[in-house]
Amino acid sequence: MSVNRTDQPARTAISHSHDCHAARFTTHWTDDTVGIITAQGELDASNSADFADHVEECASAGTRLILDLSPLQFFGTAGFSALHTINVRCANASSRWAVVGGDAVARLLRVCDPDHTLPVAASVPEALTMLDGEPRRLLQLVPEPR
Repeated sequence: MSVNRTDQPARTAISHSHDCHAARFTTHWTDDTVGIITAQGELDASNSADFADHVEECASAGTRLILDLSPLQFFGTAGFSALHTINVRCANASSRWAVVGGDAVARLLRVCDPDHTLPVAASVPEALTMLDGEPRRLLQLVPEPR
């Protein structure tokens, strides 16, 4: 397994990278509360768990995260599972997050997330606007049948 961390996630670091198999995860902190994690290369079964772990480490450092997956050349089903893991971990850390997907991510989300349950934005600025707004409702209350 090829994992190389050039820096640990911390708000004091302007940016750091994490190389893992066919992907590179780069985190840039715009301020003390917003981290942008950009994934490049391929997100698949060989590195999706490492990606989720990397995001969790950053979630403990900040309150808002943007996952910019638009540069990815390949996004497999394991990447989709990682997004669900990230959703749960960010909720546990009280961190808000949004994902920006490119063509590879959009193709899979059309099939695997047709109800749009994940917080997806078209761009990094749109994701930031989403995170600045009201929190997403994770559960919807349904009246009990009479």
